[in-house]
Amino acid sequence: NFLPFRLFPLREHGMNWRAKPLTCQEIQAFRKSKEVMDRFIRAYKLMLGFYGISLVNEETGELERAENWRERFDNLNRYSHNNLRITRILKCLGEMGYEDYQVHLVKFFLTETLVEETLPNVKRSALDYFLFTVRSKEKRRELVHYAWQHFKPQSSFVWGPHDKLQKYR
Repeated sequence: NFLPFRLFPLREHGMNWRAKPLTCQEIQAFRKSKEVMDRFIRAYKLMLGFYGISLVNEETGELERAENWRERFDNLNRYSHNNLRITRILKCLGEMGYEDYQVHLVKFFLTETLVEETLPNVKRSALDYFLFTVRSKEKRRELVHYAWQHFKPQSSFVWGPHDKLQKYR
């Protein structure tokens, strides 16, 4: 019998101080439950849809723009509180063992902010927060390098040392 909890619970306090942080035991119990994990993925897809994103491959976490992306991206650009929710979702993906999903979601936002330039008001959050939720150090380095490659002007990139980024393979 579960108490009501957030859609994307974490081991840390969020904006709602009445919501209790998860324990490591609860996370392990969630991860072992097929029903809980199925609900988690449904909730993830629901939120992606709200943001104008579609999960195209549940195995890999691959994403693409949804049909309604223009309208939803307008919402993302207008209301910055969504960035806090996205950070929370990214952290929760890591807690629940979906590190590959984290990588795809961060890369999606880096592409939309730095390459496509469709989400200018999300760019700062993508670079300051989204990037650093990725648990895998190697994948995080790859994403920082990707961001550096597409950041303009490259000389103003502050999220990694330029000498190391130039040598990165």
